[in-house]
Order: sequence, then C-alpha cells, then structure tokens
Amino acid sequence: MLFFFAALVAYTRFSALVSCTPGRSRSSYAVKDSHRVPKEWTRVGQAPGEHMISLEIGLKQSRFDELERHLLEVSDPDHHRYGKHLKSDEVNDLVKPGDDSVDLVHEWLRGHGVDNDRLSYSPAKDWLKVRLPVARVERLLDTKYAVYKHVDGTHIVRASTWSLPTHLHKHIDTIQPTNSFFHPTPRKSNVMPIADDGQKISSVSAVQRIKAINSSLDLAVAQACDVSAVTPLCLRALYGTINYQPRVPGRNKIGLTNYLGETSNRSDISLFLNQFRPEAAEAAFNIMQFRIEVIADGDNQQTPNNVTQLAAGKDLEGNLDAETILGISYPTPLIAYNTGGSPPFKPDDDTPTNTNEPYLVWLQYVLAQRDLPQVISTSYGEDEQTVPPAYARRVCNQFAQLGVRGVSLIFASGDHGVGPEDSCLTNDGRNSSAFLPSFPAGCPYVTTVGATKNFNPEVVAFDPINGFVSGGGFSNYFRRPRYQDHAVKPYVTNLGGRFNGLYNRHGRGYPDIAAQGQLFQTVWNGTIRRIDGTSASTPAAAAILSLVNDSLLAAGKGPLGFLNVWLYKRGYKAFTDVVNGSATGCGTTGFPAAKGWDAVTGFGTPYFPRVREAALDRYHYSANRSGILW
Repeated sequence: MLFFFAALVAYTRFSALVSCTPGRSRSSYAVKDSHRVPKEWTRVGQAPGEHMISLEIGLKQSRFDELERHLLEVSDPDHHRYGKHLKSDEVNDLVKPGDDSVDLVHEWLRGHGVDNDRLSYSPAKDWLKVRLPVARVERLLDTKYAVYKHVDGTHIVRASTWSLPTHLHKHIDTIQPTNSFFHPTPRKSNVMPIADDGQKISSVSAVQRIKAINSSLDLAVAQACDVSAVTPLCLRALYGTINYQPRVPGRNKIGLTNYLGETSNRSDISLFLNQFRPEAAEAAFNIMQFRIEVIADGDNQQTPNNVTQLAAGKDLEGNLDAETILGISYPTPLIAYNTGGSPPFKPDDDTPTNTNEPYLVWLQYVLAQRDLPQVISTSYGEDEQTVPPAYARRVCNQFAQLGVRGVSLIFASGDHGVGPEDSCLTNDGRNSSAFLPSFPAGCPYVTTVGATKNFNPEVVAFDPINGFVSGGGFSNYFRRPRYQDHAVKPYVTNLGGRFNGLYNRHGRGYPDIAAQGQLFQTVWNGTIRRIDGTSASTPAAAAILSLVNDSLLAAGKGPLGFLNVWLYKRGYKAFTDVVNGSATGCGTTGFPAAKGWDAVTGFGTPYFPRVREAALDRYHYSANRSGILW
C-alpha cells in the first residue's frame, strides 16, 4: 500500500512537470480575443476533432507605422514623394516581424509538436500557416471549436474565444480561422420581377447593338441611356470615356475578385460584349485580354450551370463585374481572381462548407505577386460587427500594403442603406438599436463606392421592387482619418444631432465616391438580367479609374495608387456632386445626400475628362512640398 502511494505521488509530480513544459502550460494562457457569435449564425454541434484547419497566425508587423507614413507621402499630391510607390521587397522589409517574435512563436509551436518544416510563410514572414486537425488546434489555443450554420445554409467551424500564452500576446495580432464570422456577400440585388428579364440574348432589340456599333458618333447621354436598362454605351457616354482610346494596355491592367464559388463565364461575357460592345467581344476568350487566376481551389467552371447552381444564381456576380469592366475599359487587360476556401467537403450539418477567411487567402496570394493590376474591384462585403476588431485591423493594414505599391482597391459600400430593416441591432450582447456599417468599406486604406440612378441629375440609387438602397455610414472600428476631416466633420455637424447614438460620429465615413448602380444589363446563362447594387457601381467606377491610370502611365507618371488622400485634398473637384436621396434603412430616412461629401454618395460620380485632368495636374503641385494630410 505504501509502495502504491509513493508511486502515485511520483507520477503526480512527473505529470505536473510535463504539464508545465514550454508551450504546454495551461496556467500561462490567457484569452487573447473573444467575439460574440452574430445572430445570423447558430451553433449546430461540436466540431469534428479530425476536421482539418489551415491555421493562419498573424505576427505583429515590426514597422507598420513607417509603412503608413510611406503610404501617405506617396499618396499626397503636395509631397515631393508623390507617386513614388514602393516595391514589394521594400514593403516586406517594413512589415516583417521582429526576430524575437518569430523565435518565440516557433518555440511555442514546437512545444505542441509542430516543427518549423511544417510551416509555410508569407513573403514577409508576418504570417505563418500550418494545417492541423481541430483537436490539436483546440489544445494549441486552449479553446473549443464548433460548427455554426448561417441562415443561408452554409456552415463554418469557429471558436468564439481563443487564448495564447501571455508572453505571446504582444507578438501575435490575430489567428484565423477562430472567431471571425465574416461572411462576404455580393453587393447585388437581382431584379427578377421585371417582365422582360430572362429573355434570350438573341431576342433583344437590335437598337442597342446598332448604337453600340456606332458609339464613335459621340451619342449624347439622352440618346445613349435608358433608365430601365443601363449599358456600357450609356456609362461611357455619361462618364465621358466614349472617345478615349487606351494607349498603354498591357502596362495598365485592372483586376476583380470572385468569391463564394463564383467565376466569370466566358460564353456569357462573349454574348454580352457582342451585344453591347462588339469591338470588345474578342476579349471574352482571349487569355491575354481576360485572364482568370484560381486561388486556393477557387471555382472556374465554364460549362453550363446545373439546376441547383441556376437556382442559386451562380456567376451572376462574376459576370456582372467582368462584363461591366470590359464593356468600359477595353482593351485594358482584365484579371479575375477566383478565391476558394477549404478542400472538398460533405455538405451536411457536421462538416463545414468553408473554413478559411477569403480576404486573407486572397491577400496572401496577391501580396506575394510582383506584378499586379493598378486597380482591383471587389463587390463583396459584410456587416462590420461580424468581424473581430483585431482581425479587421490586420486585414485593413494589408490593404495598405497594396496601396503603397500603387494599387487602388475599390470596394462596394453595401446595398441596404444604413442597415437592413430587421437587423439593426448591436452584436455586443445588449441588442441596442444601431446603424450597421460595412467591412471592408470602412477601412481607411480603400476607396469605397456608393450607387446612383437616373441621369439628369443622378440621385441616390434605391429600388422599391427589391429593397435595394445604396449603402453608407461610419465605421465603429476605424477612426476618421485626418484626410477626411475637412469634408466629413461639416457633414456630421450639419446633421444637427440626427441619429445620435445610432452611429459613430468619429468613425471613418464612407463611401468616398459613387457611380451608376441600378438596372444594369447583364448576360447570365445566355439570358439578359437586370441587376441593382453597389456590385454594379463598383466595377463601373474601377473601370473609369483604370482609364485614368492608362492616361497617367502613357504620360510617364505613376498610377493613382491609394487615391483617397489626393481625392479629399484636390481630386473631389473633378466629381459630379449628388445632392438628392438618402441611405434609408433601420426604420429611418438614413444619411442624406448633400452638397459636398455625404455618407451615401461620397463626393459623387466621376467624369473622366475632369478626373483625368486633375490626376495629371496633381504632379504640378508635388515639387518641393512636404505637407501631409492624415
């Protein structure tokens, strides 16, 4: 009996010693981040321990403040470094983590049996990636994963709270997938009830095609445009690109992003261009003119959709974006980035349909490329409160890494005004009434686009048929940047206290600009559809800005890059102000359009000849100046 007791004591001491070895101590752990599960998600069960997760560990970037300084200097038309964007190696050097951070994280992972040779790294080594089963990740992060189901039927594996050893808290910004319930949705509304939607392309009136063929006649807006069906010819006439011939296609490029199993169907795009911009039709099947890059098992199905895919509207978004961009900016080459999620799955309640964070996957890919499009259009977003603040800040900072390299990131502002009527509640446990800002629209390092309709004048887009209203508002995560102060402060003051308590008066205001976004003609499944949304206005604005870049590059200048500092300091004068309408939602009239900047159309819509002139003139102001606006 005494021998058994002595052995038990010895075993207990040995177990305690093992439990306190580096990397394994439970007592040294503390919660690093916690995020409440959004109401659109329901826990359906424990995550299978064998389910594999591609864990992304974001190490603290050593000199992001310095990178931000570079970004603002090369983006400020009054600074002598204006337009002198950084190379990828220079950016990587600024964001790489400190050696101590790397060493400590390696030590922690080795303590959990994860050797260095199992890790993959971003070019700057600020992200480590390792593929592990859920059971091991739970031990690594002292957490429990569960399967959650979204109201739209999709499933993900997430852990609302996760922990780290306390000595690592200052070395790691975020780890995903953990507590981010970001569910990017296309910013579009398909106008199915309209009587002639769904007709075959061959049955469409020949009048539009004749107009497109004769677009060189410089049609007036009244001749080119129809409020019930917006076409590339209308957009080119309205925004003044109709007589511009790109001079350096190839040197100048434009990109778009596809997520959620979307691609851009070449057959539909060919039909669309043959109908609405015949001289561009060859681009649909020309990989030098239109290239699709598949990232992380992204979809690129070019065969007809099956019944289930048709019911889901697969590729409506991908077609809309590609058709709009090629219809305006041809022959500027277009790159579509089709980003996927997890490997093959069983679509049942026990196995998730996606475990990865799509923006993070895409960012890791493009940041590793040396040659990038100068403009990239993204028509996806989600309520900001579905994303943990730490993760949102890190993703936003990575957008800055692209901006300092000369890439303009154009995002949609959303399609529900200040928020959907039945969803305007906080996700902090109090369920308080609040407007719902969008992410990444509220990131200060991107340019966000609202939507308009009509032509003389343009007004805030809204459609009573499907409830579409152009989105706008103020971020709860990101403070208003200094470059916005002179434009946004007066707007907030002029609201006179309206909506106080429903929004963050000191947050980054959006959108920055706007463009047409209602009743866009789109070809999908060989038929004409009309689509509303900032999913339409965003690629339209991006295509126009891409043509501005073409003119800049042809003149031996740098591209627009991160354009907000220039936009708020001087460029806004080249945009057509929109003063009628509002971002209705949440049972309110929402933020109104107003003279100057407003939180529904920004500074208004681009008129290419003026924007081009202002962009070229910006270089006249940059010599021997060092002022910065932030």
